[in-house]
Amino acid sequence: MRFSANNLFFQKSRYVRLLGIVNTMDEGLANRPLIHDHPRSLAPLLDTYAERWALVTGASSGIGKEFANRLAALGMHLVLTARREDEMKTLADELDTRHGTRCEIISLDLCVPGHPEKLINEIQARNIDIELLVNNAGFASVGTFADTDHQQVFDLVQLNIAALTELAYRLSGPMIERGHGGIINVASVAGFQPVAYMSAYAASKAYVLHFSEALWAEFKDYGVTVLALCPGPTETDFFNVAGVPGWLKGQSAHTPEEVVKTALRSLEKKKHYVVVGWKNYILSLLCRLAPRKMVVNESRKYFRPRSKPKKKNRGQDTEPETATLDSSESSDNLPKQTVDH
Repeated sequence: MRFSANNLFFQKSRYVRLLGIVNTMDEGLANRPLIHDHPRSLAPLLDTYAERWALVTGASSGIGKEFANRLAALGMHLVLTARREDEMKTLADELDTRHGTRCEIISLDLCVPGHPEKLINEIQARNIDIELLVNNAGFASVGTFADTDHQQVFDLVQLNIAALTELAYRLSGPMIERGHGGIINVASVAGFQPVAYMSAYAASKAYVLHFSEALWAEFKDYGVTVLALCPGPTETDFFNVAGVPGWLKGQSAHTPEEVVKTALRSLEKKKHYVVVGWKNYILSLLCRLAPRKMVVNESRKYFRPRSKPKKKNRGQDTEPETATLDSSESSDNLPKQTVDH
């Protein structure tokens, strides 16, 4: 059979029409009562979270901290986990003062295999049922892959993929049994494409995006909503603290408040994913339409090192959801490590 542009367009049109029919059928099936249907599903989603518990990873700064602030304002109690215990204690005191929020602090490094299980066991020991999981902890490694410290790459995979997956696995089962719950997995706009010089990070966020969308489809009939949150560059104090003040000047970036507000609005609407900002959304679409070779070649100009980078371990005092920079680097050079949350 000979294929032409017209033939391909015709086949695509048939597929779109068929997809519409299937979606209509699926909506009809979804309206049928299920074993796990629960009256709470009839109420606005966020209203049902009051007096229930949320687990926020990477809660000591950035987007994780803002999630804690917003969820406490909604009346939720919080399990906060990160490496920096002092910052979490300060945050817990602030939330208690403002909202009367109960906060349980569990200081762990989720980069360490076995620590996600340790976290779950500790939550169970405290007799806490998690209604909302916010998988926020994550970090990125920027630079030439061959020159990246191997332990840094393994830590990235452990935190961004393995820990996130284990927490979702261990907590989604009880949510399904109860017939209600939510999971927000923080992905990235980098998850829509391969990114040169940030290869492992972009690949890990592609996993988070696809994993979350699949879980959304699996869990949606059982009262559990799964959202992939895809922010772009986000304003934090990270670059100032790291010794490269002004790096974000001239860059298009969102505040953590904007990111979290978008996430909670999308969770309320039971979306499967959301890209923060319309410009980022358009870029995510263009990445799917453009030839993949063109997309990845274009990414080289954003993260290509100006000089051969030195191998560098992630500092022991570095928070998993934050990052470290070599303070001797000028603002004209790219950081060895950065984050989108």
